[in-house]
Amino acid sequence: MMPLDERDAPLLTLLRVGRIFAPQPLEATDLLIADGRLAALGRELDVPTGWPVRVVEARDLTAVPAFIDQHVHVTGGGGEGGCGTRCPEITAREIAAMGIGTVVGVLGTDGISRSPADLLAKVRGLRAEGIAAYMYTGSYRVPPPTLTGDLQRDLAWIPEVIGLGELAISDHRSSQPRQDEIARLVSEVRVGAMLAGKRGICHFHVGDGQRGLEPLRRLLAETEIPADQVIPTHVNRHRVLLEEAADYALAFAASVDVTAFEDPGEEGLSGFDAVSRLLLRGVPVEHITMSSDCNGSLPEFDAQGHYIGMRVARNTALIADWQRLVREEVLPLDQALGLISGNVARVLGLDGQKGRLAAGFDADVTLLDDDLQPQQTFVAGKRVYARDDSP
Repeated sequence: MMPLDERDAPLLTLLRVGRIFAPQPLEATDLLIADGRLAALGRELDVPTGWPVRVVEARDLTAVPAFIDQHVHVTGGGGEGGCGTRCPEITAREIAAMGIGTVVGVLGTDGISRSPADLLAKVRGLRAEGIAAYMYTGSYRVPPPTLTGDLQRDLAWIPEVIGLGELAISDHRSSQPRQDEIARLVSEVRVGAMLAGKRGICHFHVGDGQRGLEPLRRLLAETEIPADQVIPTHVNRHRVLLEEAADYALAFAASVDVTAFEDPGEEGLSGFDAVSRLLLRGVPVEHITMSSDCNGSLPEFDAQGHYIGMRVARNTALIADWQRLVREEVLPLDQALGLISGNVARVLGLDGQKGRLAAGFDADVTLLDDDLQPQQTFVAGKRVYARDDSP
């Protein structure tokens, strides 16, 4: 929740930090925020005497673009084992404490007891608490549940809706959509998004079925749909799928999303291992993103597909895997930031607003200590988290 003093904070805020990665390292050490946007970056910036400005001294911290998590079950996921297995909602504090300023809410398996209307209400609640929250309309199902009864209308008329997801393929819990159904849905989203000036991403849940990414390969090979219209997620749920994801990314210059599993199991790969492998295969870092799948369920099924148990995903693994990529020098900090900020902003069509620290961009800033731990998170210039205020 946004601290009470932030609600009445001055329109001007001056952050004085030790270093700035925008994501590239800058000479600047000051960020001037005006009315929710970055107004200027420089050294020893001055504000005219008498202007209402709040100065935040953080010379021991590094400023980076606030992180973006494009796959969050903000209303809770789960339900595969009955109503007693529904996962809890996430709180604004749990989001901001990880340095995350922007989330995209999703519905998963359960599009019955949870609805797009519930999701929209939660997204708007998070916005009221200071988080930049968006949502995908739909769920695993085909035809997807919508807010207005029509995909194009959802995209065109509801500002918070930025795409369709998470539509399930290659999974026993999916609706087993035909190839023509997938193409039609993606086309509907594309046109609706065009009418609203949005990217209109189609976010595909990929299960562990043998078809893997075949439906998306066929979509891009057999239609005029551009590769940046779709992004498959959970591509590291097993090793064969990850290798297929590398082939897919290279063949179509497409982006793939790695899930930061807390426990990937014997068949899966951690977010760290998956990103490392994709890079080794030659996938450009710009075509890789990471997300948490937090507050979704991590169900377990037996060989016959019967539910046998589950755990609740958290977003802590996302930050831990990302930190490890930097600490073990798999990627330098400026490139690693793209995995959870700039690359994600581009995939979602938010790259003119978020994912970068530059004049005119949203003032979404995370302050990291030397161990890459988030200490403060700002969204639209308002401080939504400070570790010193932790209970």
